[in-house]
Amino acid sequence: MNNQLKKSILLGLVALSAWNCQTPDPQPSPYESGAYILNAGNFTDNNGSISFLPRNSTTPVTDIFNAANTRTLTGGVRDYTEIDGKGVILVDNSTAGQDKIEVVEAGTFKSLVTFKAPDVENPRYVVYAGPNKAYISCWGATGSGTNFFANPGYVLVLNLASRTIAKKIPVTKGAERMVVVGKEAFVGSAGGDRVLTVINTETDEVQQPGLDIGVNPNPIAFDGNGKLWAYASSTKEMVRINPNTKFAEVRLKVGSGSKSPGSIVLSADKQFFYFVNSFYDPADNYKEKGETYRFSINDTSIPATTPFIPRLFSGLGVDSSDPRGLIYAGVTPSYKQAGYVLRYLPSGALVDSVRAEIAPSGFFFR
Repeated sequence: MNNQLKKSILLGLVALSAWNCQTPDPQPSPYESGAYILNAGNFTDNNGSISFLPRNSTTPVTDIFNAANTRTLTGGVRDYTEIDGKGVILVDNSTAGQDKIEVVEAGTFKSLVTFKAPDVENPRYVVYAGPNKAYISCWGATGSGTNFFANPGYVLVLNLASRTIAKKIPVTKGAERMVVVGKEAFVGSAGGDRVLTVINTETDEVQQPGLDIGVNPNPIAFDGNGKLWAYASSTKEMVRINPNTKFAEVRLKVGSGSKSPGSIVLSADKQFFYFVNSFYDPADNYKEKGETYRFSINDTSIPATTPFIPRLFSGLGVDSSDPRGLIYAGVTPSYKQAGYVLRYLPSGALVDSVRAEIAPSGFFFR
């Protein structure tokens, strides 16, 4: 090998070494493993936010969207999920025409795209509907008084690969919670209708007929026995449905009296449901009061007489990614001050308490 060739090889190796030294190692995502706390905020103040709590910490990182983008969400946080590396935040503003959907980079919360009115009006819930595809239920523009749900609801089909709204699927008034089972999305209602709308997630078309569950039905979860559960608020019934036959197999009345179930979530092992049973006490200036209960998917009744946890919560979540299956419970002292989150074992034993932001009402685990 001549000296000129040796010199050329040596210079090439030096240059490659220098380039490698200048190339930074990939940085880990700041929000890698833990719980996103969805803080609804005070509706009229439009000050909702999202916090991140690492699983083995009691110190959350607050207002992470603002930290990543130097701007606030400017509205109440309705819901959040992650699909193929993107996070979808639903933001409900108290002023008509100011609602929006923020799509962010999962793990960093850096904004990728924002969808605003008239594309989105009163967004409610978001679910995975396929690769790079989200379904978002929306009420649409609302009216007032007895004509509050003035327009049919709809489900937005969001293409996260192209960052576009692919379709708007008309459904019943007051479109609410959604559960996807196989290639079907079951869509609930708060607008007085009786049926769960069924959408084929491959064609994005409504399948007929829907499931008649009772007035204001909402799907809750798919349990460990392969059954879909829904809640009919008009009759205060939990309804167990065979998702293949679309037949309501069991209807269980939840408790009795003036209390109403809410924040219904499934346990990590998919064998139990937890829910908050609450009421507004007229003898105490209509202050909200209540307790938290549990029932098995195999129970034949839900008496709701002995609380699982004897206190009221503003939201519940279950961390299925944690081997402990911890229950996260939000506490809202008022809508003008920071709330906090209590974590419980599935036995109901308290683990710890964590300071959150205003009105912690929902959770997403990663």
